[in-house]
Amino acid sequence: MHILFDLDGTLTDPKEGIIACIRFALSTLEFEVDRNTQFESFIGPPLHDSFQKLFRNDELTKKAVEVFRKRYSSIGLFENLVYDGIEECLASMHEKGCSKFIVTSKPAVFANRIIEHFKLKKYFKFVYGSNLDGSLADKTKLLEHVLESEKMAPHEAIMVGDRKFDVMGAKNHGIKAIGVSWGYGTEQELQEAGADRICHHPSELYESIFQEMQSE
Repeated sequence: MHILFDLDGTLTDPKEGIIACIRFALSTLEFEVDRNTQFESFIGPPLHDSFQKLFRNDELTKKAVEVFRKRYSSIGLFENLVYDGIEECLASMHEKGCSKFIVTSKPAVFANRIIEHFKLKKYFKFVYGSNLDGSLADKTKLLEHVLESEKMAPHEAIMVGDRKFDVMGAKNHGIKAIGVSWGYGTEQELQEAGADRICHHPSELYESIFQEMQSE
């Protein structure tokens, strides 16, 4: 069985870095928003799409992504932390011989640096992410790429993520999906997207994955 893990909101909590970089981009572009505006909705979806919803302007969106990445690539990606219990889960699955992958809308170049920084890379066979030009940021397209690249059958995989995009992307390919509620999607969001199972703490994840594997 292949276990496909989202990164932001699933394995790590990127809130501090992402929000700091969003505010840096808005300040640089002199785009005013209410200082109390919450930007948690930016965590999970493709960055371009989130800025586009805010600006509704292609040129501003392009500039915002560039400025965001300028800070993120040097500072923001390390303003991050691994959720308690995640490494223990990954280590247990590693001992069982599970094949594990990162599948994230985040650019792969950043995702690789993050898991290297937190010493998690040893647990994963490969990191799949988007390209810097925005291609493969859509989870459905990215999962299609993963299935084709790994010659992986949908029934041999389980997707684990915290947002509806993870669940819907998996369901679009007939892949089972486990939602996690400690990230940035709500339990209702995950249920409505069709999650096969929802975990409420990383300590539950190992057991939930193996229950799904045994149900095959």
